[in-house]
Amino acid sequence: MIFLSNSLISPGVGTIFWSTAIFLLFFFILAKFAWKPILNMIKQREETIKNSLDAAAQAREEVVKLKGDNEEILRKAKEEREIMLKEARDIRDKMMAEARDKASIEAEKLISKAKNDIELEKTKALSEIKDQVATLSVAIASKLIGEQLSKGAEQQKLIDKYLKDINVN
Repeated sequence: MIFLSNSLISPGVGTIFWSTAIFLLFFFILAKFAWKPILNMIKQREETIKNSLDAAAQAREEVVKLKGDNEEILRKAKEEREIMLKEARDIRDKMMAEARDKASIEAEKLISKAKNDIELEKTKALSEIKDQVATLSVAIASKLIGEQLSKGAEQQKLIDKYLKDINVN
């Protein structure tokens, strides 16, 4: 064992030569066939990571932009809602005012018609009262005078004459 351990501690020229030759051959084979694909994979991985980081940064910017756009859209929607509510209130108030005015006009028409109807009925009632008073007056007068008019037309003329003379309101 001592023999083996001594040769490892102080290698000979042949061992150094063959170790160097094998190392260079292995290095050449790796450089020719393995280093380019390994370096390409490392470069590809580096580009993938860089692209991923760029995409993440761009996504963050897009999220911030979308958040701002979303807030702007919400603000505009609130403004439009307020405008629509105001317009609806204005339309409601206008419709209520129109209905109130229409009801007031309708009430005035009804009151006016009722007054006209009352006046017409009053006129009719006064006319009927005048006719009855005239008939009673003629009856009383004929009894008092003792004479009775023979014809109805003459009686009516006399009634109309007395009614014109008397102004009863």
